[in-house]
This record gives sequence, C-alpha cells and structure tokens, in this order.
Amino acid sequence: MDGVVQLKPLTILGVTGSIGRQAMEVAAHLGIPVHGIAANRGSDALLDAALALPDAEVVAVDSSPQDRCKLQETLGNRVSFGREALLSLAATPATIAVNGIVGAAGLAPTVAALEEGNRVALANKESLIAGGPVVVAAAASGPGEIIPVDSEHSALWQCLVGEPMDSVQRLILTASGGPFRGRSSADLKEVTVEDALDHPTWSMGPRITIDSATLMNKAFEVIEAHYLYGVGYDRIDVVVHPQSVVHSLVEFVDGTLKAELGDPDMRVPIQYAITYPERVRGTLQPFDMTKGALTFEAPDRQLFRCLDLGYEAGRTGRSATAVLNAADEVAVGAFLNGMVPFPAIPGIVEDTLSRVPVVPIGSVDDVLDVDAEARSIATERVELLVKRG
Repeated sequence: MDGVVQLKPLTILGVTGSIGRQAMEVAAHLGIPVHGIAANRGSDALLDAALALPDAEVVAVDSSPQDRCKLQETLGNRVSFGREALLSLAATPATIAVNGIVGAAGLAPTVAALEEGNRVALANKESLIAGGPVVVAAAASGPGEIIPVDSEHSALWQCLVGEPMDSVQRLILTASGGPFRGRSSADLKEVTVEDALDHPTWSMGPRITIDSATLMNKAFEVIEAHYLYGVGYDRIDVVVHPQSVVHSLVEFVDGTLKAELGDPDMRVPIQYAITYPERVRGTLQPFDMTKGALTFEAPDRQLFRCLDLGYEAGRTGRSATAVLNAADEVAVGAFLNGMVPFPAIPGIVEDTLSRVPVVPIGSVDDVLDVDAEARSIATERVELLVKRG
C-alpha cells in the first residue's frame, strides 16, 4: 500500500547520530509529525535538528553551560535538560520512540517508553544486551512493544511474521566480516584507527564500526536475538556475507530457508519499524538482482574472539552481558583514543568478564551498578596495558 492512516508521532532519541538523522528523513518522507528529539549533548547538530523541526520538543541530556545558554536563547521553553527530561520525552503517551541512543544510556528510555505502552523502534543495542531481562519484563507488563531497527533483526522479524516460533529451527545472522576479513593475527597488530573505521559496507558511528571490525557487534546481535525471539543460543548462528545484501535468514524445521535481502540502507528497517504491520512506499530504487554474486563463509572465531565471548556471556546470563557491553565500550574507547592496539580489545573484555561477579538483574539501577563496576575494572586493565607499553 502507498499510505498508512493514523501513524503516531515520533520521538527521536539520539537525533544527532546516524539512526536519528535517517529517522528524520523517514519521518519527512512519511509525513509523520516529530513530537520531540533528544541528544546526549547540546551540540550545534542538535540545534540544527531543532531548527529543522520547529514544533518538536528538544532535550539535551548533558550540556556545557555555553551550549545550554545557546539552546535556551534560540529555542526558548521548548528545550529541557537532563536525564529525567529524556525519560519524560520517551514516555510521551501515544508516540513511537525511535531509540538511536548509543550506549547504556539508551536502556532507561527504552524501559520508560515500554512502561507507558509505546512502541519502541529499537536501534540501541545496549537496551537488550545490558538490560535484556528488564526490557523483556517491561514489554510484557503492558501494551508496549519492541520493533527492531538493526538491519539484521529487522530481517529476522520480517521473516518470522506469520510463522509460529515452534516451527523455527535456526536464526542465522549475517555479518559483513568487517574491514579485516581474511587478515592474519600479525596483520591485526598493525591496524590503525583509520583502518578499523573503514567499513566496507555501512556508514555508522565509531563504536559500532569498531565492534563490526572485531565481530563484537555480531555477538551483541546474537544476544539481542535471544531476547527478542526467545530462542536459545544453540539455535542462533552467524555467517559471514561480505556483500551485505542478505540481511539475515530463518531456517524452519522442514528445511525451508527464508531471507530478507536488499541494498544496505538503514532507512528501510527504520521505516518498517514505524509503519509495521503495514508497508509504505519507500525511497529506494528497485533492487538490481544481476549486479553480483552472493557468497557466504564461516567467521574466523580464533582471530575474532569477541564473537565467542558474546555467546559465553549470553549463556551465562544475568549480569554477564551487561559486563560484556561495558567492558567492550571501555576497550573500544581506549583503542579509538590510541591507548591500546586493536588486538587488545578482546583481552580487556575477557579479563573484565572473569573479574566481575555475575548477579541477577531486576531493574535499570541493577544494570547501571553492574555497568559502573565493569567499566572501573576494564579501565584498570587499560591503564595496566598502557603502563606496560
């Protein structure tokens, strides 16, 4: 169909990031009002977005005094500040929250939106990685729902529509392989930040791009799949598909494989998460089926150890995946800042996982406590590596 009636207004959380900017494009294409926008910092990018959306409420979670003054002078009383303002925006009744926030800061607004009964178009990985049990409980407590935005999880979601879960044999997540597919361990010792940020397919933020290079991003998606679809880790596989055309697949018990494929463009899963269960004409040109072969291969699990670290943390459950996420964020930040080499990332994560006790997770505060402890221990490990040179 070419149109959808009564689409709810959007709140775009993380509006200055890649997902947020593309969500603005999708909203304009669909003619959906944007009720509010939020960003972690009160930057010029947030101000530009606010000026492009003159009717939207604006939230800057953390701003310098200068940025705060500039925003207030320009936007007046439609701008507010702080974490509580972010949660209030996410919980605006009868809206769809597009959560493109990066990091564990995205968990609380996901829960707030779900508890209000809103749909969350979820691109914030940490909501499920760090706080899976909390998010699942919030979604089960009322009419709130999660529709995934990640291309791989959007693909799985679309393949599963109308299918009973007891007919599913495997969920198969595809990975591009990142910029270092086929490299040796010796090669990885020499890679630079610029090398690691040169993703062969997608244009993404720095952390997710490095996570793609280590395959940690795929480990995170395995954990997300477990929580989104209630499927055990032994039924979630990963396959490297360098062309990034097949976005993921579902294998059914009768041997049938169902896949979703197309050009890599995040506006497609963003739009579907907003319009689901309807489909609306998009902005992409028809897909050219003749432009190249599609290939698949097994991931190199010895070289890219983060993938198996994710499976291990997922199987451990409880707080282990929150530790995984926090340790990875610290390790990736240290690499991006030139403090540690690329191959040090999995070691920092593994060391942190071994040192932080596994505890039950029942609330956002539980997650934040574990997150803080894991960050502290991972930071200690980074500092030790720096001292050793």
